[in-house]
Amino acid sequence: MASNLYTHQDENVAKTWILMAGFFGVVMLFGWAVSWYFNNPGILLFAVIFSIGMNVFAYWNSDKVVVAMAGAKPADERQYADLHNLVENLAITAGLPKPKIYIIDDPAPNAFATGRDKDHAVVAVTTGLLGMMERTELEGVLAHELSHIGNRDMLLSTVAVVLVGLITLASDFFLRGMMFGGNGDRDNKNPVLAIIAVALVVLAPIIATLMQLAISRKREFLADASGALLTRYPEGLANALRKIGAYSAPMRRANNATAHLYISNPFGARKALKGISKLFLTHPPVEERITALLGHE
Repeated sequence: MASNLYTHQDENVAKTWILMAGFFGVVMLFGWAVSWYFNNPGILLFAVIFSIGMNVFAYWNSDKVVVAMAGAKPADERQYADLHNLVENLAITAGLPKPKIYIIDDPAPNAFATGRDKDHAVVAVTTGLLGMMERTELEGVLAHELSHIGNRDMLLSTVAVVLVGLITLASDFFLRGMMFGGNGDRDNKNPVLAIIAVALVVLAPIIATLMQLAISRKREFLADASGALLTRYPEGLANALRKIGAYSAPMRRANNATAHLYISNPFGARKALKGISKLFLTHPPVEERITALLGHE
């Protein structure tokens, strides 16, 4: 079992970086299209600076912003002593500082990790998760969240958000520029290249978003595998995912901006699986995650 999990972990690391390389390729193609069409790289430079500035601010303050959006409160060490002990023991095993622990008053079983690095990390769990899980299941969920911290998924997610924000913003500038006739030296442009440039700019935000979601799904698989290796008991997380996947009601404060941070879609697992295409999911289907954990065909 351990060898299967190690193999799964290595495969997902490789696939994630391949996706990131493709992501950067989309950005470069997009930059060429905008610069070539307008013959003015200054527009793209402004979009880069503005997008990076917004996302760096969001990354630096991610723990405070996400905690506030989730309505989470600090977990009292006496009231939630078992939770604190579990997190502390897992953090020691993982070689991580103990993150701050928060509670979300919500019956939906869910959890998330956030923060700009391991020294400023936060783990939040819902009251529904605490009430529904056995100890080994809760341990599996917490190990999953600590794995996100150890794997530096917050950094990778922020890079992806920066790139999607850059492409979306620059695409909007480009299309507005076309509307107002700011299309550079039109008569001297190759019409085929002009069509390609416009197509790239229009499609780039969609492609970038799909790649961001694909990266998010790969990181969930990786955190599942890493968490199972941390506890040495993949059945714990698998059983927790079964319970989480069977709960269909959304969280009270579900938000699209933070949905990818949770261990399961905060809008409800059934809606996530049936309501939209799999390509647009922030999380892999629960059945696939359980199969990957237990190695069943």
